[in-house]
Amino acid sequence: MKPRTLLTILLYLVALHSFCVGLALIVLPLSTLEYFGYEGYAGNFFKAQGGIFHIVMSIIYIVAARNVDKNRILIYITLTAKFIATVFLLGYWLFFEHIWMVLASGIGDFIMGICVLVLWRAYRKTIR
Repeated sequence: MKPRTLLTILLYLVALHSFCVGLALIVLPLSTLEYFGYEGYAGNFFKAQGGIFHIVMSIIYIVAARNVDKNRILIYITLTAKFIATVFLLGYWLFFEHIWMVLASGIGDFIMGICVLVLWRAYRKTIR
């Protein structure tokens, strides 16, 4: 498969992941968060805010995937978001709370970011 096709597929998968995380944050009851390592959290505002943020990001990933040539700035936003999320999540886990889902999310964002970066670079080589 061509790098452009793989990049497009990956961006759609990243969008699906982000949308599902966002939806889960919005609809799952607070008690479910304990399963993911979050104990003693109360109130729905930040859970809902995080959910909406993930859904907004999923829209950015979808628009990027629809035309990687025209929307290359959104590829850079995707990379920036994934690597900032990696630093934040891993730093938070390392220095503040050892919540297993924070660590897993940091690792997941890093892997997604690396995959997008590798495919973006491979695709850019094909159009030079």
